[in-house]
Amino acid sequence: MIEMKDWKFDGTQESIFARSWREGATLPRFVAVLVHGYGEHIGRYDHVAQALVEHRGVVYGLDHMGHGQSGGERVLIPDFEPVVADVHTLVEQARADWPDLPVVLIGHSMGGMIGARYAQEHGDVLDAVVLSGAAVGNFETVAVLLSLDEIPDVPLDPAVLSRDPAVGAAYADDPLVWHGPFKRPTMQGFADTIAAISADGSLGDLPLLWVHGEDDQLVPIEGTRAGIEQLAGDTFEQHTYPGARHEVFNETNGDEVIADVIDFIERVLPA
Repeated sequence: MIEMKDWKFDGTQESIFARSWREGATLPRFVAVLVHGYGEHIGRYDHVAQALVEHRGVVYGLDHMGHGQSGGERVLIPDFEPVVADVHTLVEQARADWPDLPVVLIGHSMGGMIGARYAQEHGDVLDAVVLSGAAVGNFETVAVLLSLDEIPDVPLDPAVLSRDPAVGAAYADDPLVWHGPFKRPTMQGFADTIAAISADGSLGDLPLLWVHGEDDQLVPIEGTRAGIEQLAGDTFEQHTYPGARHEVFNETNGDEVIADVIDFIERVLPA
């Protein structure tokens, strides 16, 4: 039976909501830390966490400041370094709870950007990284929004998330999801962080898996590819999925994507 635990901790700037998942009767083989994307929350990754637990993982995740059940003005993150620091607090908690287990970080979209920056700054505490639909490289949406005198009050279109209409409907009805417009300081934070990631480059010998939908209209694949090529080091693998949109874990072939991630984890982590 999967046990789920919720708590809060003092983050760099706000109170941060965290969650863990584990199988109480089984000794886990690895720790997975999930890092969610823009405007959403860690609860949307429950099915991913459960799949990882079923393969002997113990899973941790948090809601970033300004997201979900954490404190802060909604989706306002002018500087992502405090967010990276909050993720580090959670990773250190996970390592303290399970000091003998390898750690893999799995980040999606904005969480992929945060995860990439985290791996550059704290790669010594990780054993592998998975980036999904990561906002790295040439993310043209940010440049376009920052070029406007006024960012339009238009929320994210749920249709870009998945070919499964139920995913978009659930997203639209989720009260913990941000349904308002993009904010200029946050877009500038994106631009600054993406530039810092590009400047610092390769993850070296840290194993990296990149997964991406080939019909991702929110974070187009070719723009991300440029950033991934800068990050890729000695052990790099990729899976791209024809027809899949932005949220590959929530796609119609989501089980295939999760299986690819688990296969990678089981192959690259220490025995």
